[in-house]
Amino acid sequence: EVQLVESGGGLVQAGGSLRLSCAASGFTFDRYVIGWFRQAPGKEREGVSCISSMDGSTYYADSVKGRFTISSDNTKNTFYLQMNSLKPEGTAVYYCVADSPGSLSLQILAYDYWGQGTQVTVST
Repeated sequence: EVQLVESGGGLVQAGGSLRLSCAASGFTFDRYVIGWFRQAPGKEREGVSCISSMDGSTYYADSVKGRFTISSDNTKNTFYLQMNSLKPEGTAVYYCVADSPGSLSLQILAYDYWGQGTQVTVST
């Protein structure tokens, strides 16, 4: 059974940084994509970033390009989202997701496996 456990959320001032972690286990497929989604209060869930296990290629939503960095430590089966220059609109529950899509994707339907989420609150 695939399990994804997020950690690292919290309260930060605008302009600050946080690093989210996702501990993954139970993968039965060799090739996979790990992603991060977020859902702000009253808004739809949206894709933030994803990374491929095959070649380490990454993809970012325009709203976070240049500020967020996704990375992986395959020896620990742990994935990270470094978030810098956080903005109040970044306040959301952040979810780690995984699956074996054919390519990098920020579409919700591309991912079958979801973590429980971690709250990030960015204060003004």
